[in-house]
Amino acid sequence: MTQTIAPRVRTLVLLLLAAACALLAGAAPASAHAALTGSDPRQGAVVDKAPAQVSLTFSESVSMDDDSLRVLDPKGTRVDDGRPSGTDGTTYSVKLHAGLPDGTYTVAYQVVSADSHPVAGAYTFSVGAPSKTSVSVSGQAAGGGFVGGLYGVGRYVSYAAFAVLVGGAAFVLACWPRGSGVRVVQRFVVSGWVALTAATLLLLLLRGSYTGSGKAADIFDLSLLGEVLQTKSGAALVSRLLLLAAAALFIAVLFGAYDKREDEEKQDLTFGLAVGGSVVAAGLAATWAMSEHASVGLQAGLAMPVDVVHLLAVAAWLGGLTALLVALYRGPADTPVPALAVRRFSRVAFGSVVALVATGTYQSWRQLGSWTAFTDTRYGQLLLVKIGLVAVLVGVAYFSRRWTAQLAEAVPAVAGQRKKERVAASGGLGNDKAKASEKTGASGKTGGSEKSGAAAKTATAEKGEAGGKTSGAGKASGAGKGSGGSKRAAQLARQRAAVDAARQKRQRDSDPHRFGLRRSVLAEAGVAVVLLAVTTLLTQTEPGRTEEEAKAAGVASAATAAPSTGAVTLAMPFDTGGQNGKGVVRVELDPARVGANDLHLYVERPDGTAFDIPEVKVALTQKAKDIGPLPVAPEHITTGHWSASQVQIPMAGDWEVAVTVRTSDIDQVTLSKNAQIG
Repeated sequence: MTQTIAPRVRTLVLLLLAAACALLAGAAPASAHAALTGSDPRQGAVVDKAPAQVSLTFSESVSMDDDSLRVLDPKGTRVDDGRPSGTDGTTYSVKLHAGLPDGTYTVAYQVVSADSHPVAGAYTFSVGAPSKTSVSVSGQAAGGGFVGGLYGVGRYVSYAAFAVLVGGAAFVLACWPRGSGVRVVQRFVVSGWVALTAATLLLLLLRGSYTGSGKAADIFDLSLLGEVLQTKSGAALVSRLLLLAAAALFIAVLFGAYDKREDEEKQDLTFGLAVGGSVVAAGLAATWAMSEHASVGLQAGLAMPVDVVHLLAVAAWLGGLTALLVALYRGPADTPVPALAVRRFSRVAFGSVVALVATGTYQSWRQLGSWTAFTDTRYGQLLLVKIGLVAVLVGVAYFSRRWTAQLAEAVPAVAGQRKKERVAASGGLGNDKAKASEKTGASGKTGGSEKSGAAAKTATAEKGEAGGKTSGAGKASGAGKGSGGSKRAAQLARQRAAVDAARQKRQRDSDPHRFGLRRSVLAEAGVAVVLLAVTTLLTQTEPGRTEEEAKAAGVASAATAAPSTGAVTLAMPFDTGGQNGKGVVRVELDPARVGANDLHLYVERPDGTAFDIPEVKVALTQKAKDIGPLPVAPEHITTGHWSASQVQIPMAGDWEVAVTVRTSDIDQVTLSKNAQIG
C-alpha cells in the first residue's frame, strides 16, 4: 500500500505547488496601496500659463526622495527644482522653473506608501495648447520585473516559513510533547526557521531595488541598504531577524533539554516554553502587522493587534496541519502519532478557525468598506476566492475530525492485537531456541559415535598422533565458532529489528482509520498551499476601499476635463477620521469668470452615493493679490447637494477654493484646490 500511496502523494504535492507558483507568477506587480486621488494641474488639463508648481494628493501617507516627483518638458528635460515638499504626508508639491514655454508636460512620480508598497505613475498636462512629446507615460509601474517577482516569492516563502515554524512548535508543545524526539518533526520545524531567516535576509537586500529602480544590479548596493534600514519596512525586517535569534534558542531548548526530560518533569518547562514561544511568535507576527496594511488607514491602533491574532491563528492551523501531515507520512513506525495528539490538534484547529473568522470579518470590513467592493475590485475578488478556499478547508477538516473519532475508538482493539502479536513473537523465538538446543545435542551425539568407530579401526601406534591433532583442531574450531557466532547474532538482531519495523509500518499503513486520516489531512494541506498563495497576493493588492476612492476621484477628474460652457469642477477626497468621515467633495463654479457665478457643492461616499453632513463651508482666496478669503455660505438643496448663487469673483487669476467639511461635532477637515478664473 505504501508503494501505491507514495507516487500519488508526490504527484499531488507537485500539482499543488505548481498551482501556487502559477498564482504567484500570474500576479501583477504590487498594486498601489496609496492611490493618486488628486493633482494640480489635473490630468489632461490645458492651462493658459505655466503653473508655479505641481502638487499631487494621495489616499494615504507616502514617502518621497528628491527623484520621486519629476516634471518633464516635451523633450524629456526636467523642469522642476528636484525638491518635493509636503506637510501632511499625503500632499506633495514641487516647484517649476520660471518662464516655461507652451507645450505638453509630463508629471512622473514614484513613491512608497505607508504600508511599504511602491507606487508609480505618470500623467500629462499642457500649457497653452497640447503638443507632441517624446516622453512615454506607459510602463510606469513599480515593483515589477525580475526583482519584483523575486520579492513576491520571498514574501510567500516568509509567510509559509512563519506558519511552519510557529505551527510546528505549537503542535509539539500543545498536542504531541513526545514529538520533540521525532527526527522528522525536528527537521520540519528547523526548516521553517531556516527558510524564514533566509527569506528575511533576501527581502532586506531586495527592498532598495524593489522600491526604486527595479534593477538587479542595485540589490547589493550598500547605500540603498543603508536607506532601507532607516525606513519602517527595514526596521521591521531587522526586528524579525533579532526575533529569529530568540526563536533559535527556543528551538534548541525544545528539541534538546525538553526532549530529554521525562513526562513528569516536562510540565514546568512546558509552561516556560509556551510563554516564551508565544511572545516570540507574537513579535514575529507584529513585524508584518506594523509595516503593512494594518498599520495605515482606518482604526490602525485596533487593526494591528487584530492582524497579529489573525497571523497566529493561520500559523497554528496551517502550520500545525502540515506538521501532522509530516508525522503521519514520514514518522517512524515505532512512534506513530497517537489519537490523543490528533484530537488535541482538532481542538486547536477549531479555535484557530473561530479566531480567523472573527479577525477576517473585521479586516474585510476595514479594507473593503462596501458590499459592491467584493465584486468591483480586485481585492474583493481575491478575498472571495480566499473565503471559498477557507470554506473548502473547513469542509475537509470535518472529515478529518470524523476519522480522528474513529481512530480513537479503534485504538484499544489495535493495542490488544499488537500485544498478542508481541507475545506470539516471543513464543516463536523461544521455540527456535529450543529447537536449536536439540539440534546441537544431536550433533554432539553423532560426533561421538563417529569418533568411537574411527578409534576401533585405527592402529594403536597412531592414537597418540591422532589425539594430538584432534585436540589442536578442536581448540581452533572452538575459537572460530565463538567469533562467527557473535557476528551472526548481531546480524540476526539487525534483521529482526528491520523485520519488526517493516511489520509495524505495514500494520500502521493497513489501519483504514489512520489511512483515511492521512488522506484527509493531505487534502487539507494541499488546499492550505493554494490558500497561502492567495493570501500573499492579497497583501500585494490595493485594498478595495482605496481603489473605490481612486475611482471616484478619477470619475470626478474626467468630468472636470470634459468640455463644458466654461464651468470649473474641483474634486477633493476627504477623511475626517470619524464615523462616515470619508468621501469626496465636488465643487462646481459656473461660468468660472469674473463677476457673478453659480456654485454647486456635492458630497458623496467613496462608492459614489450622495449623503448629508452637518456642515460645509467654502472660501475663495487669491494669494497673489492678497484678496480674501471671501466666505461663501451654500444652502442645502437635497441629499448631498448644496448651492449658492451670485457668488462674486472680483478679478481673474488663480483662485484657491477652500472647503471645510464637518462630519460630527468634533470631526472636520479643510481641503483646498486652485481654480483658474477667466
